[in-house]
Amino acid sequence: MIRLLAGVAALALPVTALAEETGDQDIVVTGAGLLRPAPGDGAQGVAVLRDLDPGLGSRIENRLRDEAGIVQFRRSDGRTAHPTSQGVTLRGLGGNASSRALVTLDGVPQADPFGAWVAWSAYDAIRLGGIVVARGGGSGADGPGALAGTIGLYSEMADGIEASFAHGSRDGWDATLSAGARLGAGQVAIDGRYSRGDGFVPVAAGQRGAVDRAAPYEQGGLGVRLRFDAGTDSRVEASLRGFSDRRDRGVDFTTSRIDGVDASLRFVHDPAGATQWLALAYVQQRDFDSGFASVAADRNSVAPALFQRVPATGLGGRVELRPAIGGANPLRIGVDWRRTVGRTEEDYFFTGLAPGRHRVAGGSSDTLGSFAEWTSGDPQDGFLWTASGRLDRWWLAAGYRHEYNFGGPPISDATFAARQGWEGSGRIGLRWTANGFSLRAAGYRGWRLPTLNELYRPFRVGADATAANELLKPERLWGGEVGADWQGGGTKLSATLFANRLSNAIANVTLATGPGNFPGVGFVAAGATYSQRQNLDAIDSKGVEVSAEQVIGPAVLRATWAYTDARVDASGAAAALDGRRPAQIARHGASLSLRDNGGGPFGGFATLRYIGAQNEDDLGLQRLGDALTLDAGLSWRLSGAIGIEARGENLFDEPVPAAISSSGIVERATPRTLWIGTRINF
Repeated sequence: MIRLLAGVAALALPVTALAEETGDQDIVVTGAGLLRPAPGDGAQGVAVLRDLDPGLGSRIENRLRDEAGIVQFRRSDGRTAHPTSQGVTLRGLGGNASSRALVTLDGVPQADPFGAWVAWSAYDAIRLGGIVVARGGGSGADGPGALAGTIGLYSEMADGIEASFAHGSRDGWDATLSAGARLGAGQVAIDGRYSRGDGFVPVAAGQRGAVDRAAPYEQGGLGVRLRFDAGTDSRVEASLRGFSDRRDRGVDFTTSRIDGVDASLRFVHDPAGATQWLALAYVQQRDFDSGFASVAADRNSVAPALFQRVPATGLGGRVELRPAIGGANPLRIGVDWRRTVGRTEEDYFFTGLAPGRHRVAGGSSDTLGSFAEWTSGDPQDGFLWTASGRLDRWWLAAGYRHEYNFGGPPISDATFAARQGWEGSGRIGLRWTANGFSLRAAGYRGWRLPTLNELYRPFRVGADATAANELLKPERLWGGEVGADWQGGGTKLSATLFANRLSNAIANVTLATGPGNFPGVGFVAAGATYSQRQNLDAIDSKGVEVSAEQVIGPAVLRATWAYTDARVDASGAAAALDGRRPAQIARHGASLSLRDNGGGPFGGFATLRYIGAQNEDDLGLQRLGDALTLDAGLSWRLSGAIGIEARGENLFDEPVPAAISSSGIVERATPRTLWIGTRINF
């Protein structure tokens, strides 16, 4: 309670530094390379995040944590979490690290082609102007996979030059650059970022041994975007960006690496009141590798256990048409296609530093879909209704898993039959608005194809091992929600009740305990667990989401709270999970933020985040306690071109548990971290 009161008091600090009042502006994020925003999402809970850069050294995945109910599989961020653990979901639809929320950047799907986790460091090479979080599934126009909702990232092109440079705790360095200029009849922009740090020791104090050390990181990215006019109300846009990410897990043999390149090309024609259309093509290239270690029980010795390399490629395209009907564009129709190809190449069964066995497994998937959405009415006054439908044809090509001994005979040479099927999704919604007050309701269905990672890639977390499952079926969701919103003057209030049922939910199901050799993973040590990805009967999730926002002179106070009651419905081999909460899903989450409006020479922010207790594993044997953290920062604009800033993460130095192994070893998230630096604009 003392910490909570101290944190609330700290929220007042930035206000004392603000010098100038500015009026509240209702900013709508339109982004780059998109048609005008469609109003259909207004039938569901939507949040628009505009202040994406709360200070030097900040990270976009932590900004998303300011909205209660947005859950990332691990509480640690992209500097220390294992890259494969960075999936994102909403409304308690968790239980594994693949994203059940659809993440897009200017309409392009962002999930890793192989594993559907999100490489948050990839956005070092892009200038983000805003995020739209649409909660709830069934938005077929965004593409398949939006079971829990859609997190739309929207870029903006710099006009001029903006640079920042900061130094932080544990010899952290962070530098950014965005530059944009007119180029003939168009515009060009370059964005880049570089960050590194010596890191902290992930294992909690009191449990460390001789092998535990700090976990350094080094990340960077560079992106180039071009935009050219192509006639009246038309433009061509091209984007190319690359990023590199190096992390360490705090013991030897655990370095991970991600290199990625993304490119997209689009043509947009969007005259107001006339027929609009968009054509988009994109490619994602990812090369990921990671080491896994076996640490002795006393943590005084360590040996390599597994080394994986995972190359993957994603390809896709989209065409959307909005015909003019009565001087408006109420209809959206289109088709899209996405292909993913990838494999895992693994060395394991080490003797000393030499691997004894090799495994290669992988495959490909294709999804071809068509969608239609009709939205009619007035989003500002009276009734607005929307109905959408989507039909997808999916294919899983013949998969494979080959294992052999180095210098010896094959162990297995398995080929998995190709599969295909049809899936439908859609949404119906209604919204009524009068005098700033709105009532809304929506029902929806969505689906998600198992990732290549879930189908073919086994993995380890410490000594615990999880096998893949090539027989996984697609996940399917039915859900609904009702809500109310009110806006008046500088006040915004919103509340939503929701209920979802996710059938065939893919989860890591504990099947046995070591020691022993188990299918798909090999040897599991004594006391460690052997699991396999399986389809549960369902996850049932219901809850409440509340947000409130108030303009207070030159600042904006925003509070969010989410309560989620999620339960597993399981039978058969997974019967022990029946009635339990899914792993990594807390019952409560909340945030309280105070940010300036950016009108004066002084500025600041403060954010309290609360995450409730949650289970580390599917059986609920390891419990991660709750945590309350405070981030805050101050800035001083010395002139129109130069400013200085100071920012702190986790100022309470709260021990935030991020993971716990079957042997009880606790991994922590970011401790107190301080930054100071400068920002230049011209």
